[in-house]
Amino acid sequence: MPKHPLSPSIFPYPWAAEWGEDRYGLYQVLQYKDASYTFRWIPKGRFMMGSPENEQGRYDNEDYHQVSLSQSFWLGETPVTQALYAAITGKNPSYFKKPRLPVEQVSWDDAQAFIKIVNSLHPSLTVRLPWEAEWEYACRAGTTTAFHWGHEINLDLANYCGTWDDYQRFGTGAKQATTSVRRYPCNACGLYDMHGNVWEWCEDVWELSLGIQEATDPFQSTVSRLPASGALRRVLSGGSWFNSGRNVRSAYRNRNAPDDRINYIGFRLALGH
Repeated sequence: MPKHPLSPSIFPYPWAAEWGEDRYGLYQVLQYKDASYTFRWIPKGRFMMGSPENEQGRYDNEDYHQVSLSQSFWLGETPVTQALYAAITGKNPSYFKKPRLPVEQVSWDDAQAFIKIVNSLHPSLTVRLPWEAEWEYACRAGTTTAFHWGHEINLDLANYCGTWDDYQRFGTGAKQATTSVRRYPCNACGLYDMHGNVWEWCEDVWELSLGIQEATDPFQSTVSRLPASGALRRVLSGGSWFNSGRNVRSAYRNRNAPDDRINYIGFRLALGH
């Protein structure tokens, strides 16, 4: 993944309150009332989605296959914070309350309602949830390891339960709650909290198997048949403060009903096609 891609044809967008380029690439900031949200430019490219058979902690549904993304896109630097969610909706449904914490106890349906309001703020706003393939591509930021920093995890690198594969207890030093965004190191794209803190909703309907065939823009073939809401489970990515290290790997796949509201599920915004 290039670190310094060519600028998109329209930059900055008319709604941007701030914009620029730093060592992670291009960025632009959406400002609403006293809350802001930074988008990072993710250049198009190819990557190996899923996990190889020798990756520690691998599950069988992490089909290892090459995926090409033909269009660049923007992705939120962090999960949506409580400050932004409250500014937009006037509500804060979170269990752990503080403005800089990620919003949680939001369903997929709630995220879609939030997005509809955001897009009404300016004619050029095209905010959405990321697709699963986009999310993993951006999380990896050019890496092929279990996490964007390597194969090992500890509590200095991410907010998770502090054990590798123990679902019954928290490890020593685990926060046992959400933590402020940007607390842990970002990846090479300038994205924070891609591992742990809160699960993040993706646009996709859950599929048990993605297959091992090479794919280009795999989400395009599903767009026309996706329901606006309903019983079909939606994809979650990234793991959370409640999950073991095994389940916050880049390739790990999860799902929930679109109306589920839990204190370890939030979301991140994408922008583009």
